[in-house]
Amino acid sequence: MSTESIVIVGGGLAGATAAKTLRAEGHGGPVILLAEERHRPYLRPPLSKEYLLGKADGDALPVVPAGWYAENGVELRLGAPVTGINPAARTVSVGNGQTLDYGSLLLATGARPRRLPLPGSDLAGVGTFRTIDDSHHLRAGLAGGGRNVVMIGSGWIGMELAAAASTYGNTVTLLGLEDVPLGAAIGPELGGFFRSLHEANGVRFRLPASAAGITGTSGRVTGVVTDAGEALPADLVVIAVGVVPEVSLAEAAGIAVRNGILTDPSLRTSAPGVFAAGDVANALHPFTGGHHRSEHWSNALNGGKVAARAMLGLDAALDTVPYFYTDQFDVSMEYSGFPTLIAGPPTIRGSLEDKEFLAFWQRDGRVVAGMSVNWPRSAKPQKTIKQLISAKTAVSPDVLADPGVPLDRLLPDA
Repeated sequence: MSTESIVIVGGGLAGATAAKTLRAEGHGGPVILLAEERHRPYLRPPLSKEYLLGKADGDALPVVPAGWYAENGVELRLGAPVTGINPAARTVSVGNGQTLDYGSLLLATGARPRRLPLPGSDLAGVGTFRTIDDSHHLRAGLAGGGRNVVMIGSGWIGMELAAAASTYGNTVTLLGLEDVPLGAAIGPELGGFFRSLHEANGVRFRLPASAAGITGTSGRVTGVVTDAGEALPADLVVIAVGVVPEVSLAEAAGIAVRNGILTDPSLRTSAPGVFAAGDVANALHPFTGGHHRSEHWSNALNGGKVAARAMLGLDAALDTVPYFYTDQFDVSMEYSGFPTLIAGPPTIRGSLEDKEFLAFWQRDGRVVAGMSVNWPRSAKPQKTIKQLISAKTAVSPDVLADPGVPLDRLLPDA
């Protein structure tokens, strides 16, 4: 294993982290990273937050410095789409007609934005959001302010983009199928908190509502018509209705797929020598005993490390508690846990009105997820929440809600 060739398909955080871990763990054989994009691997979360708002420059995006690949003997091929894999022969076919042999293969192909078959969706000014090029394009459209922007989608990306568009001084209307934005993710109470935050900053909501069509003149968007017949003026439209895992290579190769590429906790797929990590991997999680696919950066980061170690024959499992964050207007939120395990509304510590609180979700008396909003980082709320989840210790809701009980006192060994 120490000298075999390892091929990584996918130039995102999971793929680049895997390459970095392979070298850190002492792998001396060839490592080839095939990236379909022509940009070196970069972080996606800032694209819809600080980078889109111009608060961070391009130096904050690369997973590793530009010179790291050559310095560490990792062959990075940009603009190199993979057209097929053959697990039996252990080969990868690249778009330029070349065939590469591998000892181990990592599929880190990520996901693509879900599109809607709407009339007018091909008009100029209408787009989805996923890549650094998408962020550049949208920032150019938003930065001058004074434009009508329609966001289609009330999930995390739609809400982050709506916040950025409004911050730039644009008129923003957001459509979503839920009664409350983010309701499916965090429930009606906290979804209502984020709705109120946005409305206080000028964002208008049409919920529940969907787009029936997009109108335009001379090839450029001018408006969106809702399913209720309302005509919304629009200079820019962003469709942010989730993503679809890129499983086509795995499917064509006969690798087991269900809502992503199925893997064991060590990210092994059904094909010998083939692993999957990041957005595309639907991994068996030791904590839940079920498969779990996460589209957040921490999963890509940890998954890249686990896959690399597993490819080297080391003991490795993706057993971390899922985590993500969002920044919208003056609210900074972090979330850890398993949304699929939630049973019932959250317990709140702090004040939603003051925009400083913790939220704990439980199942059978045990914490399974937790959110911190503008909570002092010195208290390390997410560290404690992750430890509470991992401990599986029952905690009284009254204790969770009591600000007089220090967070670290909630832990079973405190």
